Amino acid sequence: MTKPVQSQARTLLFKLITWVLAIGCFYLVYGRIEAAALRDGLTPASYMTKFFGAADWVFWLMLMIPYSVFFFLVDSHATWRVIRWFNTPDIKLGNVLPVRASAYILSLVNEQVGKGAMSLYLLRRYDVPVWKALSSMIMLGLVEIYQLLMFSAVGVAIYYDLVQQASTALPLPQILMSVYLVALLYFPLHLLYFTGRIFPASTLREKPIFHAFRQARLKHYLLLIAFKAPNLIMAVLVYTLALGLFQVDVNFGQMLAFLPVIFLSAALPLPFHAGAFLLWTVLFPEYPEVGAFSLVMHTFFVVFNALIGLIFLPKANQELFPESAG
Repeated sequence: MTKPVQSQARTLLFKLITWVLAIGCFYLVYGRIEAAALRDGLTPASYMTKFFGAADWVFWLMLMIPYSVFFFLVDSHATWRVIRWFNTPDIKLGNVLPVRASAYILSLVNEQVGKGAMSLYLLRRYDVPVWKALSSMIMLGLVEIYQLLMFSAVGVAIYYDLVQQASTALPLPQILMSVYLVALLYFPLHLLYFTGRIFPASTLREKPIFHAFRQARLKHYLLLIAFKAPNLIMAVLVYTLALGLFQVDVNFGQMLAFLPVIFLSAALPLPFHAGAFLLWTVLFPEYPEVGAFSLVMHTFFVVFNALIGLIFLPKANQELFPESAG
């Protein structure tokens, strides 16, 4: 078997496994919804119709639209800062906004393709090599993970009793503490390695894909977390209020502890964010319908951000293809 055929076979096998896992997640959630519906003497379909019918959709839209715009602005600002630090110091926020917005359109298909749009822009307009541009996007991703873990750790520390109460299906305190410990131990090693203070003979850090990590210092990571933090704080608030509009009784503490973990699970390479879909029902077992709620929230969010991208698309085309605009 030739290497291209082997690679294609591995890709197909990986896709098959992810789809099987996703179907399993949806099946487990459906079983929980079916059980809850039977307790109320309803079919699953009528149970979900009742759940969505009780929601205050007008106020929900009044929450989600400003939140989506807010997220876009904060996200673009954080991206701009990283690009200025590690790729091109002359770039302006006004240049980044339309390209970042248009990338949301591509993210409907694949988030990694969306990141590639920014790399293409930096190559065409500022002669930044693709791998160096991608290194900045990878750093943004790492900081995103650590931000989620930090906020989750704060939530768990403050509302530990709520975490214990939610641990009916899984030993959540032990799982979360283990994840926090691993992340805490890794980061100093990461910083020391990429600044050359440990393993000085290693050449792995010299690869272009790690350009941003080589340049970054502790202050950059801390500043980036601070720049991105408003989005997560706003997400916790919006999800808390939105669940209330769907007659789901949760508080800010629960969301602070659980939402960052749910966002992390959404990063798993499963179709339709099936990992997050299942985790919602695990963390809120008395409300199995919140899995469907999460799909509605995510779908609106990505679609509305894509609409923002459409608004900025003409300007993004001018930034990406200035010769055509002329």
